[in-house]
Amino acid sequence: MPTTKDSTKPAKRSSKSPTNKTALTYADSGVSIEAGDKFVGSIGSLLRRTHGQRVIDNPGGFAGLLRLDYNEQLFKHNYTDPVLVACADGVGTKVHLAIEMNKHDTVGIDLVAMNVNDLIVQGAEPLLFLDYIAVNHVNQEVLYNIVKGISDGCKQAGCALIGGETAEMNDLYKKDDYDLAGFSVGVLELRRAINPMRVEPGDIVLGLESSGVHSNGYSLVRNIIKHANLKLDTVYPELDDTKTLGEVLLTPTRIYAESIVKLLRAYKVKKVISGMAHITGGGLEGNLNRALHDKVNATVDMNTWDTPPVFKFLQKHGNIDPKEMRKVFNMGIGYCLIVRPTFAQGVINKLQRAGETVHTIGKITKGKGIVKIKNA
Repeated sequence: MPTTKDSTKPAKRSSKSPTNKTALTYADSGVSIEAGDKFVGSIGSLLRRTHGQRVIDNPGGFAGLLRLDYNEQLFKHNYTDPVLVACADGVGTKVHLAIEMNKHDTVGIDLVAMNVNDLIVQGAEPLLFLDYIAVNHVNQEVLYNIVKGISDGCKQAGCALIGGETAEMNDLYKKDDYDLAGFSVGVLELRRAINPMRVEPGDIVLGLESSGVHSNGYSLVRNIIKHANLKLDTVYPELDDTKTLGEVLLTPTRIYAESIVKLLRAYKVKKVISGMAHITGGGLEGNLNRALHDKVNATVDMNTWDTPPVFKFLQKHGNIDPKEMRKVFNMGIGYCLIVRPTFAQGVINKLQRAGETVHTIGKITKGKGIVKIKNA
């Protein structure tokens, strides 16, 4: 994050002579340039640990540089018809839990995950990441932990953290509040881009397990905590024997980038993957349908995987209707692939070797572009 600034514009000067001769400063307005500069200077190693040969050193630069058209002798592969893929996302109200628990080293991972998991759905390889952090004031320790998480996420995703922005806005955010946004860019070979029109009846739907709630639905989660008088610092044995409720809810979003990129590279000629979906807000029904065209349906059987305890816990204490749960949460499946039936087992094997827990959760049939849920 090369700069720290107050994003508000200074007020216009009055033409009248002030009666108060005291000279005002930026610090009087609640913005410390020195604290911002100190923070920026402390995170250089967190950025550099994510850099590969694509990143071009640019000390003191106002933007990050990354090589796109590169020498095949230096890198693993070239693109003949490269297309850039870009997206932006945030962590949402999950940051409120991080602030309340004073634990800030995981939401940065969430930030990277929410972006790169969207990129790879298109068939892209993540290249770079930028972050935006808005704060009330610069707290060195809190900001360092946030960026440490972002750096960890970029390492997991195989992309370079090449810059960002920290905006100190004490008149917009309450004391200790902050918000996060992330921006990611990837690249894909145009002929290998994922296209919903390739999905056919008979294709198999595979589901990759989530690590928990991920980063969607936290407004409802926080409402459940409030109305059920739950305590973030309490261990609930029905949920977890060793972790507090807050620790469970702050489990970072799983990053699927490395596994999916490896899988796509394993099938350089055959197009065995006909569709993919990142399961976020809207659940399976509201995200898997985006991988379909209007002549096919996906039928998903919820008996094919065990719903994680966190969702059962939230449903019980919030008295949430099962349909509402499926609409808001991922229910244990964070990412889906639609694959040709003859290659399904091979894809499963590769994903398992990459560390994923995979379930065969459904099948594609003729239809109208909708997702049907069985045994809900």
